[in-house]
Amino acid sequence: MIRGFARYFGVGVLLFASPLAAADDYGDARARLVAAYQQQDYAAMIDAAEHALLARPAYPAALFNLALAHALYGDPRAALRYLDDLLKKGIDFGVDDMDEFAQVRELDAWADYHRGVQVLHEPVGEAAVAFSHEDPTFVPEGIAIDGDGAVWLGSIRKGLVLRDAEVVSDRQGHWSVFGMRLHQDGSLWFASAAVPQMAQVGEDVGKTGLFRLDVQSGEITRAAILEQHAPEQVLGDLVIAGDLIYATDSLTGAVYRYDIEADEFAVLAPRATFGSPQGLALDETGAFLYVADYVGGLFRISLADGGIEKLRVGDAVSDYGIDGLYRHGSRLIAVQNGIRPHRIVSFDLDAKGLAIRRARVLVANLAEFDEPTLGVVHGENFFFVANSHWNRFDRDQALPDGLTGPIVLKVRLQSHP
Repeated sequence: MIRGFARYFGVGVLLFASPLAAADDYGDARARLVAAYQQQDYAAMIDAAEHALLARPAYPAALFNLALAHALYGDPRAALRYLDDLLKKGIDFGVDDMDEFAQVRELDAWADYHRGVQVLHEPVGEAAVAFSHEDPTFVPEGIAIDGDGAVWLGSIRKGLVLRDAEVVSDRQGHWSVFGMRLHQDGSLWFASAAVPQMAQVGEDVGKTGLFRLDVQSGEITRAAILEQHAPEQVLGDLVIAGDLIYATDSLTGAVYRYDIEADEFAVLAPRATFGSPQGLALDETGAFLYVADYVGGLFRISLADGGIEKLRVGDAVSDYGIDGLYRHGSRLIAVQNGIRPHRIVSFDLDAKGLAIRRARVLVANLAEFDEPTLGVVHGENFFFVANSHWNRFDRDQALPDGLTGPIVLKVRLQSHP
């Protein structure tokens, strides 16, 4: 989940730029956009926003910044066109409350747009509560379901691993618990990192690794610590293929391959390859790895030669803002919390696996939602953390009172033609 700079959308995107993107075309355009905004040169802001959109096509924040630039320039109709483009993708930036869009709200066409936004924020689909826990400061992230149907949860705030309501591991050399997966040998592997959101993290910030938990004894039997390549790094999610584990570093933009037998990390995609890689999933053949870049969309890596290809998406689809990513048959299941409203989406791929031919929202806007994060496909059901509370941390990494304890929801994954 941890995304650093990637947490900011909308107006915030004008104020916070990606340090990893500073040298590319998008980063250059964004820097010019920020400067133009600060100088109130809105014609230059439009030009920079257009270049940013060319560099990162269909990126929601880039579309929004272009709408904002036109609104500030005094062209409300152009601004509304870009807001409509976002709405077609099922994305809302909450412009109802922004002074900058006052002229846009005076247009006759605003009424249709506003109705579309209202529909967008209605609940979609149904999900059942599969598990809940009473601790409101747990901050859940990783999740797994074992053969007995027990729910395993990892805590960001406390560094705990739970099996149902029982604490199995309490910081046995590990830190905040991120993505987790069960190995075919019955052990539980999870990614862990020392992050500022962890209570009493001390001076360990920047340390990260993969850990193996013996589910019978509750003991950590392997601690594979990644070499410190950067001041801050987070192995945030993983997927297992036999004796190999693939893991994303959401802060440095790298993807690693860890060989369990050799106890060695190797670089699959170097640092800064991606802006903020999150979830990952193997295709049906095991030859390709899908990676969700929070600020870059969906990519596919060839495990044979390391080649990387961007998935193609249609006008009514967005592949940005994906946190958890999973496979169900030939489909990809995504937890999309980087766009509003948050949702669980099923992506149907084309025959080559390089284009999204259809996207279906499985659930969205449910009452239990408070920044859903990771999940797990278990049989024909998808279990996911509904209320991570990641969005509730303040600048001092404190949490407010009145939060709910972790809630795991279950949604049926039906077959579709």
